[in-house]
Amino acid sequence: MLLPSPSTSSGDAPVRSTDNDAAAARVSAVKQGYLLDPFAKHLVPRAHLLPLRPPLINIGTYVRTAAIDSLVDQWLELAEKASQTCQIISLGAGSDTRFWRIASGKLSDGLGTYVEVDFPEITTKKAMAIKKSKDLLTTLGDPSHVSLDQGGTALRSTRYHLLPLDLRVDPEDVLKSVLATPQPNGLNLVDPSKPTLLIFECVLAYMAPELSSRLLEWFVKWSQTSPCGILGCIVYEMFGLNDAFGRVMVNNLKERSITLPGAEAYSTIESLPGRFLNTGFTAARALTLKEIRKSYIPRSELDRIAGLEFLDETEELDLVLDHYAISWGLFFVNNEIAVKWGHWGLVDRDDSDINM
Repeated sequence: MLLPSPSTSSGDAPVRSTDNDAAAARVSAVKQGYLLDPFAKHLVPRAHLLPLRPPLINIGTYVRTAAIDSLVDQWLELAEKASQTCQIISLGAGSDTRFWRIASGKLSDGLGTYVEVDFPEITTKKAMAIKKSKDLLTTLGDPSHVSLDQGGTALRSTRYHLLPLDLRVDPEDVLKSVLATPQPNGLNLVDPSKPTLLIFECVLAYMAPELSSRLLEWFVKWSQTSPCGILGCIVYEMFGLNDAFGRVMVNNLKERSITLPGAEAYSTIESLPGRFLNTGFTAARALTLKEIRKSYIPRSELDRIAGLEFLDETEELDLVLDHYAISWGLFFVNNEIAVKWGHWGLVDRDDSDINM
């Protein structure tokens, strides 16, 4: 998730452990046929020995993944239509496999640079897993351009970069030096003139609101340095934890020494777009996973996953999905960009023939 300062490393161990939960859930969803991801097993030790998760978790993992995949794919498609390559920055990436799925898919040509940041403990394990896996390493391109860095906590290649960063430190001190300062080749790691997509999956809930706001504001200001700057952001997180079910979730996490300071400010789905609008984004929207499953997943996919496992907890599933949301924000410098990119977002299946 987030790279801690040295003095708090041990205290952040419970938060780091949530990546293990997410990775195990993804492996389970792949094994059961909900998701197609040949790369997930390479980033999870002894993945073949992990027990399957309950249908409720498998379905939640599927809905989360399908929705984010749709937003990312649309971003890549819009960049391709504009004859541009885009860059993606995944903050708190954990054991995510998105780069490999994009790089080996039909939208690979639309991707320029892909950057992942996380705890150094997590980036170290991921870097070593990449180096040990032929499938992961091959997808990075020329092996001579793949190297470990920063004592093995970082990995760099032609277009994929895995970096340890502390997102809670002032972005001017951390992000600017890594992302917006010339590298040894004379070029910045990322370029504000290219369409840039940020991804936060279960990250901001663990940060104080003022810290996550400062982070988003920095990226908006960075995009403004280009006359054609365009910035998108996807956030997946829990919210609305002030009701009975939410309090149970919070108490369960507290038993694992995990707190959610970033979730307290967002008690309703209507409050989530404010995270973007209050930090300079032009437009924003949010949907619960329950809404996405009901109206944004193609019926053919709903029929397919319904046949994978028997689910006798429909009400509980809806309750869980109603406490998780995907929100997305868009910032653009001028109205000409708005014409091309303004419709980016999830589309109700009844309003479009475009499948997710």
